[in-house]
Amino acid sequence: MQNRRQFLQTTLAGSFLSFFPLLTLTAGKNRSTKIIKPPALNSGDTIGLVTPASSLFEGHRTLIDVQEKLHNLGFKTKIGKNVLRRKGYLAGSIEDRVDDLHAMFKDDAVSAIMAIRGGYGSAQLLPFLDYSLIKRNPKILVGYSDITSLLIGIYEKTGLVTFHGPVAVSTFTDYTKKYFFDVLERTEAVGEIDDAPYEDNLQTTNRVWTVNSGSAEGRLIGGNLTLLQMTLGTPYEFDSRDAVIFIEEVGEEPYDLDRMLTHLKLAGKFDYCKGVFFGKLNSVHPADYEPGFYSSLSVESVIQETFKEFDFPVCVGISIGHIKDKPTLPIGIRAGLNADTGKISLLEAAVIG
Repeated sequence: MQNRRQFLQTTLAGSFLSFFPLLTLTAGKNRSTKIIKPPALNSGDTIGLVTPASSLFEGHRTLIDVQEKLHNLGFKTKIGKNVLRRKGYLAGSIEDRVDDLHAMFKDDAVSAIMAIRGGYGSAQLLPFLDYSLIKRNPKILVGYSDITSLLIGIYEKTGLVTFHGPVAVSTFTDYTKKYFFDVLERTEAVGEIDDAPYEDNLQTTNRVWTVNSGSAEGRLIGGNLTLLQMTLGTPYEFDSRDAVIFIEEVGEEPYDLDRMLTHLKLAGKFDYCKGVFFGKLNSVHPADYEPGFYSSLSVESVIQETFKEFDFPVCVGISIGHIKDKPTLPIGIRAGLNADTGKISLLEAAVIG
């Protein structure tokens, strides 16, 4: 029985030219062909702090906490002028949030830009960003969760390598700090990423489930599944060709996971990628109170059903996303995935000297 990739190769080969415009649109056509790596971060550099998504609930206390944290990591900080703005669940208007991002990219004293928190709202900024300005002033941009919108949108529109890593309110464990520094400061390839520490109920190793066996190399791209899905059909759609895709999610039920993965599958996002790996997905399970359905599939069943047609490596359980111990992952550089060992490797530097 042919797998999905073989079917596409044999069935579409004769009519490739007629389908090519559609395939190009589906895969994502806006990213510059030239990858831009930002300058490396150094001790004593200034990190600009912004709120492109949700507002800070206790703003002044949060600013005290995050500045002290980053100062103790060896950095200076600069606070965006609008970070204490509030518009319902948003950190001010679109204009407020865009102005802070633009100001940080323009400011020669700022070496990296970090979101203070995620939440919701980053995608609203994408049509209003000055991508020429960003491309002329390449800098490290780091965050995760809702910040996925910015990481993907900016990468696809400019070619700038962006970074799926901690936000300023994150817990900086020794593991998180190690890969924050290694990825953002080193101008050579980091190589294989170690397992995060794990000790619970006498288990001392991370449990990675191999869905599809094998190894692969490709461009690293991914983030929060909800936000990856949101890019489909937009000018900021993520390009999955020749890619190793990483996916994290939090707080959804299995049917939500099923819906989003099915959407990506129907959109062709898995047809030309090299591999897929998931985070731990610890909080993805049926709701304790009033679940969406009285009977539910498991997360394992949903993922296994989604990828049974494909022959590329897939695994679940790598430490990324909404957990304390997480590595910083550069979007756009070459990476390796071994689904049998549950290991990922960063095969080139993400920053330049």
